[in-house]
Amino acid sequence: MEKAYFRCVTSRFKIFSDPVHGFISVPKNLIMDLIQTPEVQRLRRIRQLGIGHLVFPGAEHTRFGHALGAMALMQDALSNLAEKGTPISTEEATAALAAALLHDVGHGPFSHTLEHDFISDFNHEDMSRVLLLQLNERFGGQLDLAIEMFDATYARPFFHQLVSSQLDMDRLDYLRRDSFYTGVVEGEVGVQRIIKTMRVHPTEGGSDSHIVIESKGVYAVENYIISRRLMYWQVYLHKTVLAGDHLLRAVFRRLRALLRSDDADVRGRCSPALLFFLTNNLSVRDIESPQVRDQFCRLDDTDVIYSIKQCMQSRDSVLSDLSRRFVERDFFRVTFLEDGTGDGRQPEWGERIAEWLVDQGISPRNRALDDADYYLTHDDTSHAAYESMQDSILVLDRNGRVHELSESADAAAVSALSRSVVKPFVCYPKEINLEVGVAERT
Repeated sequence: MEKAYFRCVTSRFKIFSDPVHGFISVPKNLIMDLIQTPEVQRLRRIRQLGIGHLVFPGAEHTRFGHALGAMALMQDALSNLAEKGTPISTEEATAALAAALLHDVGHGPFSHTLEHDFISDFNHEDMSRVLLLQLNERFGGQLDLAIEMFDATYARPFFHQLVSSQLDMDRLDYLRRDSFYTGVVEGEVGVQRIIKTMRVHPTEGGSDSHIVIESKGVYAVENYIISRRLMYWQVYLHKTVLAGDHLLRAVFRRLRALLRSDDADVRGRCSPALLFFLTNNLSVRDIESPQVRDQFCRLDDTDVIYSIKQCMQSRDSVLSDLSRRFVERDFFRVTFLEDGTGDGRQPEWGERIAEWLVDQGISPRNRALDDADYYLTHDDTSHAAYESMQDSILVLDRNGRVHELSESADAAAVSALSRSVVKPFVCYPKEINLEVGVAERT
């Protein structure tokens, strides 16, 4: 490959003012053209943290800001790697920026909260790839290389690591961004320190190359992993976020049940794009259909909020009550349980909730036990901050030896962060005292 180094593709830029990373310079070439597409502009109408804005008042930021932030960090990373001697061509730089910008273009309304509710066996990365292919066709093949980097099929694998890995531009941006907007200072990450200590090994960046961290960046990476653990438990899996998530999903379960019975009243209360996904049993195999893609690109947070507000006036008292609770932020209670304390008690809890539904006039007695399923969830949540076995973070020591992070960092701490922490919980109306054994109560 001809030796070339990362450089500005053009001297003409558009400047975006970002509260997290400062001024972001976007070259007025393919990258700016991609930003102007309806697919990327749609991300302005999807909140980054889904239900999180109902828990953290400042968390009104969107997927659009995150996409720009990931692209900006990719610019910084490519410049740093080029300065350290790794050849990066103009075409590779543009492709990497495009892959970072578009990595989350397949997110649906309320981000991860409803990811599996509209299309079964679906992850947003599946739709991101489909939309990448669609955009590539529209742009006459200019995204061929970006798709290879996205798919990890490009001959220089370190580019894929920058797009998707345990230390990619996506994670570095969202941790820093979400910490900023939620005010949770434990999530602050030394992003620039990590990027400045990145390098490609071997430096030439061939088919056996990968991203490594210089030994002087180990503490910054350790802090990043710790911050990730804290952000998950304090923000992404916060008990009130879990309560909002389960309430929102309960609304959509009820909507689907009523639509299956051809309830004309409910059908008229949903936006057309939302109705398409609620009335068609779609799987991940269907997302390549032009109709499914087009309807998905019309769907955003606005459709969900509008439809739920309309459903507050539904003739179905369960749907009306669930919708009112969501709009008015009258969430259920989430109680974290001691291991095993919920096993076998769901029937008892369901009966108590059914009695309450009858007393409140929400359900008739002959349907109350079935309706109680919308008001009770027994589940668990889990998280591992560092997946050391599947996708290791590699460190380059001063002697040129490459090894896994725990060999340089505090091995006990990294090992602890590699273990998945599981927290069982029960979610139910606050008006009822289920007298559960608790590990932590809201």
